[in-house]
Amino acid sequence: MSLPPEKASELKQIIHQQLVKMDVHGRIREVLAETIREELAPEHQQLSTEDLIKALRQRGIIDDVMKELKFVTDVKEKERTSAPKPSTHFVDREPPVLKKTNIDPTRRYLYLQVLGGKAFLEHLQEPEPLPGQICSTFTLCLHFRNQRFRSKPVPCACEPDFHDGFLLEIHKDSLGDGSKMVDATTMLSICDPVHMVLIKTDTFGETTLVASYFLEWRSVLAAENGITNVAVELLGVGTESKVSVGVLNIRLETYPQLNKTLSPEITSTQFALERQKTAEKERLFLVYAKQWWREYLQIRPTHNVRLVKIFAQDENGVNRPVCSYIRPLRAGRLLDTPRQAARFVSVLGYERAPVIGGGGGKQEQWCTLLAFLCRNKGDCEDHANLLCSLLLGFGLEAFVCVGTKAKGVPHAWVMTCGTDGTITFWESLTGHRYIHRPINPDDLPLVEQPKPLYPYRTIGCIFNHLKFFGNCQPSDAVEVCVFDLHDESRWKPMSGEAIKSVCPPGTTSSVPPFPPLCASAVDAAVTSNEIELQLRILVSEHRKDLGLSTVWDDHLSYLLSPALAAYELERTTSISAGNEEFQDAVRRAVPDGHTFKGFPIHFVYRNARRAFATCLRSPFCEEIICCRGDQVRLAVRVRVFTYPESACAVWIMFACKYRSVL
Repeated sequence: MSLPPEKASELKQIIHQQLVKMDVHGRIREVLAETIREELAPEHQQLSTEDLIKALRQRGIIDDVMKELKFVTDVKEKERTSAPKPSTHFVDREPPVLKKTNIDPTRRYLYLQVLGGKAFLEHLQEPEPLPGQICSTFTLCLHFRNQRFRSKPVPCACEPDFHDGFLLEIHKDSLGDGSKMVDATTMLSICDPVHMVLIKTDTFGETTLVASYFLEWRSVLAAENGITNVAVELLGVGTESKVSVGVLNIRLETYPQLNKTLSPEITSTQFALERQKTAEKERLFLVYAKQWWREYLQIRPTHNVRLVKIFAQDENGVNRPVCSYIRPLRAGRLLDTPRQAARFVSVLGYERAPVIGGGGGKQEQWCTLLAFLCRNKGDCEDHANLLCSLLLGFGLEAFVCVGTKAKGVPHAWVMTCGTDGTITFWESLTGHRYIHRPINPDDLPLVEQPKPLYPYRTIGCIFNHLKFFGNCQPSDAVEVCVFDLHDESRWKPMSGEAIKSVCPPGTTSSVPPFPPLCASAVDAAVTSNEIELQLRILVSEHRKDLGLSTVWDDHLSYLLSPALAAYELERTTSISAGNEEFQDAVRRAVPDGHTFKGFPIHFVYRNARRAFATCLRSPFCEEIICCRGDQVRLAVRVRVFTYPESACAVWIMFACKYRSVL
């Protein structure tokens, strides 16, 4: 293949730059001297090109050069010709395709490279995965000033092979377009850290939060040549927040290079001043919170058993005011309505914080939003905080409620106050909504009282990003609570100024900024087809074990689609539609004298084998899958509905038709 002259010269230039960068010429000189010294007899001073190439190959220098030379391919061409990838958890062994990034030459960037990890001792005995073998992986997620990044998954190992680079744009929101190219002094005033979250994904697709770390990147402003290398020690989460889990080697570089770097004394003084200012604000808030709590207890001694939560521990064991976990969050074009937001939050997985040992105690861990979203699951408080933030973003007056459910189990949910005084409870784990109508305990026995449909029993406090109220009504039972928040005899408020002092925006604070939501990376049609195919294989194998043959009815399978779409629509909007058409189509597809049975079920994960095992535990579903009779035809339909952050609602419907024999 011949190249045009300009392309050939460009290729030569690239190779030359790479050889200079790797100091190949110096290494060749060393090998040359060594070869002459060791291998040539004194009488022979002639060395052929073949001898030199052989020596270079033996020492691995040629292999090193070829490894380093990676050329940018036409990504669009590759995407057009390649078949769609199955959504499995194989580690991608293909050479990385380098995509060209458009860089605005008038903007300042931070180039963050992760150059491997070490001392992940929990994986010391981890065997080297075989090619194509499914293995547990690490993924690193980053957030910086409204930008989010995710590394390629790498196999879990004592020294995980991270090799990723992230180009982070640094700009000051308050400055105009004329100030895009920020200088070192301006960058020093940008105190947002780079939030790094390490996630482990096991062979079944289950995610675990390994570490959450806030990287202080501004040390690069005082580094020579604008480049610095940092060894970041990651600590565990929850009960293991003081235990090291591993070290990441990170290289930071400013681009374009700074004309003038700062002295290390200036940067360290700035960091010390910020820490001092934050610590003083937090100290003053703590003093105020203690005073508020003393006053609250003086109202009624029984208040000390109410669930009034002023501080909560995050995944790193840091105590933060609960109001700092809330912030109005706009989802852009990813979510259209508050009810759709509630549906999205409900399909994120629910998992209580892990506890080491027995005793039945609840481990407290309120996750930062990035950790919750990257892990794709969390406790009820994480769901309630996210839903409240989204509802505030949609312009509603929303609060997180802290109280109990049946049997005194602590719980958190969301409440919205309408302009007409209507109080609506939102259950963040299910997406259900309940209108609250208080019972008046002073009414006569003959007066009919509203029967509460919600599962909540008591309520101790409510809060959002601006307000905090402690419930000081005679009873903390939800059914008799009156939510007149202006009446201080019912709800004791905290000072709005005190809350603002420790909660963003407009404060130097240890509270991390909120990341934006990301669009789903899941292809709904491809994933639906994959799960459906896997379920057909599992059903056929299960029936074969029972000595039954399996005949699939593709037409009947297709007819189940409208029902699954209607179920999801009902979960999102509380409106049922399209049932008449579905029933009519099924009647037409099932001949006279035949019986039709259908069983829909809903999951928030995409593991077909796990879903099938759950379905078999239902006697109704097992009856369909193990159906015996004359002219048995089976059908299965899977419909995956995608939401932001690759969250999914997975609907599966099994059905069968057979001739009724009396």
